[in-house]
Amino acid sequence: MPVPLEHASALEAGFVDIGAASLASGVSIKMIRHYEELGLLGAVPRTAANYRVYALQHIHTLRFILRSRKLGFSMDEIRTLLGLWQDRQRSSAAVKKIAATHIAELQARIGELQGMVDTLSQLTACCAGDQRPDCPILADLAGQQDGMTDGSMPVTPA
Repeated sequence: MPVPLEHASALEAGFVDIGAASLASGVSIKMIRHYEELGLLGAVPRTAANYRVYALQHIHTLRFILRSRKLGFSMDEIRTLLGLWQDRQRSSAAVKKIAATHIAELQARIGELQGMVDTLSQLTACCAGDQRPDCPILADLAGQQDGMTDGSMPVTPA
């Protein structure tokens, strides 16, 4: 088992502390710790004083994770993509399959979001937006089919 470096020696050897890793990668310190807990960074060396120190490869991995998150990949997908990225014997077909599946999921979400926009646009167009209490937006949210749009609660028989 290698003897941990002193902090200054680790920095001289090209490692950086967590703050510098955060700045270099664009990933917050909190998220760096989280990704380490999830096992996405591999072994992160520690100094004799138990400070984390990061090599250039860790910075590249953090950037990879950040870019993957910005593209909406799940943590499980990122774990798989990281494994493929680190495996120089991988086939690009495996990567393409993950990306194609993600595209289909994104397109489905876009369809759902567009449906929400359409519904809210229609409801907003039907709302007078004046001082009257009638509001088709609230009526729709309440699931009111009986025309009661004054925001009052329906009375249920005892």
